[in-house]
Amino acid sequence: MDTIRTNEPIVEQRADPFIYKHTDGYYYFTGSVPSYDSIELRRAKTLNELQDAETFHVWKKHETGPMSQHVWAPEIHYLDGRWYIYFAASEVNDIWKLRPYVIECRGQNPLMDEWIELGQMQAADGDNKSFNDFSLDGTVFENEGKRYFCWAEKTGGQFAASNLYLAEMESPIKLKTNQFMLTTPDYDWERVDFWVNEGPAVIKNEGKIYITFSASATGSCYCMGLMEANENTDLMDRNSWTKSRNPVLQSDYNKNIYGAGHNSFTVSEDGVPICVYHARDYENIEGDPLFDPNRHARIMDVKFDESGKPIFEFY
Repeated sequence: MDTIRTNEPIVEQRADPFIYKHTDGYYYFTGSVPSYDSIELRRAKTLNELQDAETFHVWKKHETGPMSQHVWAPEIHYLDGRWYIYFAASEVNDIWKLRPYVIECRGQNPLMDEWIELGQMQAADGDNKSFNDFSLDGTVFENEGKRYFCWAEKTGGQFAASNLYLAEMESPIKLKTNQFMLTTPDYDWERVDFWVNEGPAVIKNEGKIYITFSASATGSCYCMGLMEANENTDLMDRNSWTKSRNPVLQSDYNKNIYGAGHNSFTVSEDGVPICVYHARDYENIEGDPLFDPNRHARIMDVKFDESGKPIFEFY
C-alpha cells in the first residue's frame, strides 16, 4: 500500500510526532499524548497503518517529584545497539520545571520489553549551564563520526526566550562538550506571543546538514525555520551555520492547516524523504492552546531546490 501524502492526519491527536524507521522494516511512532502523562509507542510496516496500530504504553509519569507532570515530545532512538527514549517532564509542584530525561529498553523489542529510567540528561563535566533551566525537545543525530544532542532551553525563567543549543555527546545520557547556542529568536515570526525556538529535527542532503526548528506560540502562529551548515565544518562554530530569514513552513489558511510544526524526518516505503509534523484543522482555539488535543500528526514529501536545500510544501 502506497503512502498517502496529503494534508490528512496519519495519527490523530498526537502532537510533536516522531517516527523512526528501524532496520527491521517497521516504523516506530511516538508523540505527546493529550493527557501529557505517559509515553506510548506503536509500530507498523507502512506509514498509513500507524493510525490503527496497537498502542503500547511503555512508561507512565510519577505521582510526585521529577517526571510527574507535562510529559512532552518523546523521541525514540536506536543507539549503540539499544533503544532509548528522550523526553521532557516537569513536577506536579513546579509545573514549568521542564528537564530532559532518558529511558532505556532492557531488550530489543521496545513494545514489549522492560524500560528503565536513566534519569535526567547529564551535562558535560564542568558545564554549569546545560539543563539548569526550562529544557525540552532533545534530539540526537550523528555527523562526521560524532554524535550530537540538540535541545531547547530557556535561561532566566519561564518567560525568557527559548533558544536552541547543541553539544557533542559522550554517551547516550551525557554530553561531552559545553553547550553551543545554535539559534535564538531573531525575527518577528519567532516572537509571536512568546520568543521561541524549539523542536529541532535533522535532515542531510548533498553534503549539508539541515536543522529545522519551530517558532512562536503553539497556536496558528507556530511555524518552522531552518538552520544549515556544511557537513565537514565544525558544527560547534557559530560561523558554520546560516539561518533562514523567513519561515520554511507555516499555517495555510486556504487549506485549513494551522500551527504546522514540531517536525521529525523519516523516509517513505519507496525511500522518499518525509517530513512528519503536527497541525490543527482550525485557527480559533477555546482556552489554552496547550490543552487543545487536536494537533494531529501529518506527513509531506520533502523536496529539494537546485542548491539542495529542503522545501516544505502542502499538497
